Amino acid sequence: MARDAWQAVLLIGISAVLLGTLVLAWPGATLVVLGVLFGIYLLVSGVLQIVAAFGTHAEASLRVLAFISGALSIALGVFCFRSAFESILLLAVWIGVAWLFRGIAQTAAAASDAAMPARGWQLFAGIVGTLAGLIVIASPFNSIGVLTVFAGIWLVVTGVAEIVSSLRIRSHAKRIPAGL
Repeated sequence: MARDAWQAVLLIGISAVLLGTLVLAWPGATLVVLGVLFGIYLLVSGVLQIVAAFGTHAEASLRVLAFISGALSIALGVFCFRSAFESILLLAVWIGVAWLFRGIAQTAAAASDAAMPARGWQLFAGIVGTLAGLIVIASPFNSIGVLTVFAGIWLVVTGVAEIVSSLRIRSHAKRIPAGL
């Protein structure tokens, strides 16, 4: 299963880069559509994070954090499909919480595992995610417009980190003996 985990991480990364690019291309028009797009992204990435949590050789505590992050992403995705105004406001708060948790989990994973593939990218993305989460939680009403642009940037950065990480995971997985 570890040999196939890189594909889930790669798919998360590609999805994030594509969605981030769309958000940055049309920030004004994207705000209403943002709830639905993030809902889809959060559902898909949540499922793939849970799959990846079972396919890695990380410590059990870090796998649990990845599982929790995936489950939280699924829950947040479901909240995105409510009414437009409420979902956008709720989305700002919930994205802030999700970024905070994922950022902390990603930072902790990168800081605790010296052998982690793309460790520097993971640490950078974790810190950026943590800071973004704190900003959005502190001011959800004022951050809605800025959130649109920042979300696009964050998705591209996170997506690139996930793509790099997936390629490193794939490289490391090739060295795992068959049957393990």
